[in-house]
Amino acid sequence: MLRQYLLPGFLVLADIITLTLVAFMSLFLRFDGNVFNEYFVQVVFGLPFFIFSYLLMLGIMHLYTRIWRYAGTREVGAVLFATTTAAMLFFICAMVVDIHLPRSLFIISYILATGSIGLGRLLLHYVIVHADRKKVVESEQTPVLIVGAGDAGAMIAREIMQFHAQRRRIVGFIDDEPRKQHHLMGGIRILGDRHDIPAMVETYGIKEIIIAMPSAKRAVIKETIEICTPLKCKINTLPGLYQLLDNEVLVQRLRPVSIEDLLARDVVKLDIQNIEEYITGKTILVSGAGGSIGSEICRQVMYMKPARLILMGHGENSIYLIHQELSQKYGTERIIPIIASVRDPRQLDRIFATYRPHVVFHAAAHKHVPLMEHQPMAAVLNNIYGTRNIAEAAGGYGAERFVMISTDKAVNPTSVMGATKQVAEKVVHVMNDRYATKYITVRFGNVLGSRGSVVPLFRRQLAAGGPLTVTDPKMTRYFMTIPEASQLVLQAGSMGQGGEVFLLEMGEPVKIIDLARNMIRLSGYEPEVDIPIQITGVRPGEKLYEELLTQAEGTRKTNHEKIFTAQMEEVEETWLHQQIDSFQQCQTEEEVIHVLQRIIPTYHPNHDPK
Repeated sequence: MLRQYLLPGFLVLADIITLTLVAFMSLFLRFDGNVFNEYFVQVVFGLPFFIFSYLLMLGIMHLYTRIWRYAGTREVGAVLFATTTAAMLFFICAMVVDIHLPRSLFIISYILATGSIGLGRLLLHYVIVHADRKKVVESEQTPVLIVGAGDAGAMIAREIMQFHAQRRRIVGFIDDEPRKQHHLMGGIRILGDRHDIPAMVETYGIKEIIIAMPSAKRAVIKETIEICTPLKCKINTLPGLYQLLDNEVLVQRLRPVSIEDLLARDVVKLDIQNIEEYITGKTILVSGAGGSIGSEICRQVMYMKPARLILMGHGENSIYLIHQELSQKYGTERIIPIIASVRDPRQLDRIFATYRPHVVFHAAAHKHVPLMEHQPMAAVLNNIYGTRNIAEAAGGYGAERFVMISTDKAVNPTSVMGATKQVAEKVVHVMNDRYATKYITVRFGNVLGSRGSVVPLFRRQLAAGGPLTVTDPKMTRYFMTIPEASQLVLQAGSMGQGGEVFLLEMGEPVKIIDLARNMIRLSGYEPEVDIPIQITGVRPGEKLYEELLTQAEGTRKTNHEKIFTAQMEEVEETWLHQQIDSFQQCQTEEEVIHVLQRIIPTYHPNHDPK
């Protein structure tokens, strides 16, 4: 009980002594060292008023009860405000009680009081912080290396020293800018560029590397991660540039480096105005809204302020989750969850008649390649009939745009899933001639972290201690992040005039075995030493290499650097619908495959359907 009054009491006593010295020092400076002059008695008489004015304002500003361990700019402002108002208060008191002093003496005393009180508080802050650090045994601290000596790195370093010094000790910075090399920033030395990281880790025994370069190009981030990964250090990073725009604690936003950081590319440049023109103030329907791509499209759409967003899907849990997420951020009035299947045309008719959506994003599909090999009719019903049902509903009820999400597996397909998606592309293409609706297809490769993709599988296998299963050492895939794919889908939707197949630029293909090795290293293990990699053989329907174009499709550039168009092969609508209807007579899996091959001559199953 007594201890909580000791520091405030000490500060009051220190301020009384300081202010007394300030009063006579002001007199000393004003009269060139002659203290005992005609104003000495006036200063002695005014000293209680002088001290009272300052103690009163310092008390009002809570400068005796603040926690000086965490002092910052607010405390500096409080000291400045308190001393300024105290000087004004003393000046008024001097006039009221008839204390005759030169005006210059008021100014000198104000400057000295502000400086001495401010420096005193600053000294107190450093004494407390230094005492705290002394309590920490250095061996208990994690040696930290911060990559990036910019604003983000400085903020991270400052927070670690103020709030996390008991757990972390900053050894130095790394920065590629030559003019910063070997200089001090906030008392911490910049040790070298990113190529010096391995040497610094060995020299200083670094256990944690923090990558604090939120505005750096992805190629730089990727190279830095590749340098750090083999070092068996804990690697953390900041999510992105936007994290610097608010006042939240940056250290709390540090997260482990993920495979997404290694494979991600530079931020997509969007023509927001064109996207807003067809989404803002409109009713938007997203099928498959609970899926990986569908849910991200919903998030991106809500940024554009639609009149209504209809979340349609057949999985109640996934629709519930995305509805809850968006409702917490945007309220419930504009967001409508609907449990429905694209396989039910009567249900679709009721939905479209009720809500009359202006734009439809069709993301609902069966996408699991090996599973669909053994249940081809399920893929036909969902991917082909479901697409035809919702595309006809969109056209019949006057939707302005219909955007279907397709896949690179539709190109020269070897799987049922890929073949059914190519048929779905043809369905969407022929609908463009029948209705006024603009029908658009967007085709891209694998998305990182989507349900059923290889990245979540590897994460589960890592959590179980391995092994990581790879079907073939030569297996490659194109990857992009879910947000990037969804943003480019919205952009392509704004560009389409109807009938186009848009291709998203997927970058360089990635070997799955390299992906597995990188994920093992990012987890702090060594491939084939700590975690084995097991080759299991190519599964039914899989290809070693994915393609984005058939030989018959030509590609053309658009005004967006990451979006291209393919020339869709023409197909006769009546014949196409006859072939699709013939699935209803199929009795066996083999018959379903044969109908798919009639529609898609380039479909060559890589296994015997028997």
